[in-house]
Amino acid sequence: MRTRVAIVYNEPVPSRYDTAGEEKAVKGVLDAVAAVRRSLLELDCEVTRVPLTPPVEQSAEKLGLKDVDLVFNLFEGFCGKPETEALVPEYLGGIGIPFTGCPATALGLCLDKAKVKVLLQAYGIPTPDFQLLNPQILHMFQLGYPCIVKPRSEDASHGINEASVVNDPTSLLSQVKLVSGAYGNSLVEEFINGREFNATVMGNSQCTVLPVSEITYSLPSEMPEILTFYAKWEPDSLYYRGTKVVCPAKITAKEKENINKLALAAFRLLGCQGYARVDMRMDGEGRLNVIEVNPNPDISPGAGAARQAEAAGMSYTRFIEKIVQLATEKTELSSKEAKYVLEKNKGRRAVAAKS
Repeated sequence: MRTRVAIVYNEPVPSRYDTAGEEKAVKGVLDAVAAVRRSLLELDCEVTRVPLTPPVEQSAEKLGLKDVDLVFNLFEGFCGKPETEALVPEYLGGIGIPFTGCPATALGLCLDKAKVKVLLQAYGIPTPDFQLLNPQILHMFQLGYPCIVKPRSEDASHGINEASVVNDPTSLLSQVKLVSGAYGNSLVEEFINGREFNATVMGNSQCTVLPVSEITYSLPSEMPEILTFYAKWEPDSLYYRGTKVVCPAKITAKEKENINKLALAAFRLLGCQGYARVDMRMDGEGRLNVIEVNPNPDISPGAGAARQAEAAGMSYTRFIEKIVQLATEKTELSSKEAKYVLEKNKGRRAVAAKS
């Protein structure tokens, strides 16, 4: 019998990203949907597409999904409401339908970059010092320049541009006002201007790290070396043309070992499963710092995760097949854990009854 797979994703609708000129990132999910569908059909799956639009109650009805064996989760949250990203896995977990990618807990946690950084610091995983700021409490700023100002709860480089790296109080105030007004509280982080890497981790209880990518820059000296929104989505921009990806990265065996170790530590600490991407930068003394953990990265062809899978010898279809296998494995593990807990509790009740 053919495996019945539903691809769940957010249907692009008008949002605050349109007024910011950032709608291309929202529409990018459709490229992933089309590519994943082609691969699933190659794998002889029966495929349906389930686009979700607000309100939440309406989407819940669509997620009844009684006639599917597995959900391929490409849902990135409703436009302008990134906090809704965890809704799909939370709902599916409650009704027992297997789904690809990270659980709701990891998606919800990683959405809050400040909480992630607090956890990383608490467990000894290096990450740049930071503060949450808005214009009203800017007098509490106590980091060292340069800093980078970014939204607290966005991905796809929303809100990241040439002015995001600040070197003085005036530019700090300007950028904090801009980001706070558009996205809420600003995450202000000490800026590390060193080599930039990202690594995709795949697995559940046992994990592997795909070949590492390095982001390289060839930009005018006045432009900070950061992965801006334009670098990802605007082919005609200087940032897009001056930002390249090298995969596999040209690194030593020791550097690869350190990157993999850090990526695995962050992946496990934040409760990721299936696949996730860990971004990091190297400071002037060669120490790696985790910048961000993305538990729901872009997996369309040509994007970082797919590029790294290709460097590992996987075709795109094999990459999608592996993601599906990990979702099935995750479900089996959950069932075994539930059975173990049930049997353990039965034993405890038996002991209690005897006493």
